[in-house]
Amino acid sequence: MKLLNAGTLMALIAALSVVTSCATSDVGITAKVNAKLATNDVVKASQIEVASKNGIVTLTGNVDSPEAKSIALELARNTEGVTRVIDMIAARRPSGSGDAPDSDRTLGQAIDDAGITLGVKTLLIDDPLVKGTRIDVDTREGVVYLTGSVGSAAERDKAIELARGAKGVQDVQANLTFHKT
Repeated sequence: MKLLNAGTLMALIAALSVVTSCATSDVGITAKVNAKLATNDVVKASQIEVASKNGIVTLTGNVDSPEAKSIALELARNTEGVTRVIDMIAARRPSGSGDAPDSDRTLGQAIDDAGITLGVKTLLIDDPLVKGTRIDVDTREGVVYLTGSVGSAAERDKAIELARGAKGVQDVQANLTFHKT
């Protein structure tokens, strides 16, 4: 009976060791930051991609406001195991140019739009010229809105061409700014 208890105790210690080591690993850090973003009322976790390498967290995406950006950065900085945060978040401007308009859509339309968004994003990420992680894709009623930054006119044109060629796309509205690489 004592051997069984000792074996159970050893298994429990091993499990705790794995959980503790995962909590400080890059995967664990990424999971913790994502969890904090998901539970915040201001930040929309779906708008931010989290990556972690050697305790350095990179946040990428387009958020609705400067406040959401500030909160997301602060949540990441205050996460155990994070040594530094790289800010690659863009806050949308109040002018609304390039943002998809809100509309009253049925569930079916929303699902169709989500499928179009996924298809366009996949094309952008898979293309060797386009830096798809720097482009936010929104779709409303078949109209694709591209927001973000590109390194050249050729990259912008290719992103628009890929979006127009995706299944179900009726139009493309691009609000892509140029940045130096």
